[in-house]
Amino acid sequence: MERSVKELSQYRLERAREMLDAARENLNIGQLKTSLNRSYYAIFHAMRAINCLDGFDSSKHSGVIAHFNQYYVKEGTLPKELSVIIKGSSFLREKSDYDDFYVASRKEAEQQLQNAEIFVKHIETYVASVEKA
Repeated sequence: MERSVKELSQYRLERAREMLDAARENLNIGQLKTSLNRSYYAIFHAMRAINCLDGFDSSKHSGVIAHFNQYYVKEGTLPKELSVIIKGSSFLREKSDYDDFYVASRKEAEQQLQNAEIFVKHIETYVASVEKA
């Protein structure tokens, strides 16, 4: 694997971790919609971190998600629960970002943060195993 691809993957994982920290901070101060957004972006950056390992990137969220699901979930490299996490997080992010009257709950924000942490951990573990190979 090229050094630049490894660096890009690690950079994107670091962005995912930053988004997790931001989601946690937003949750703690009661900014629930922003916490949902940051949890989603933690997942999004983690997907981009793994997708770049096989040379894929997309300017569209749907493209990033489709590639990840096709090549990592459907092929059995990563657990199917990750696809469920993506779908739920994407739905709540869209509601919180675009639905003017959507009221986010603390429970939703807590669950999404927990899901994002699980997701990022799976990606970190996979990326570390590929880098050792």
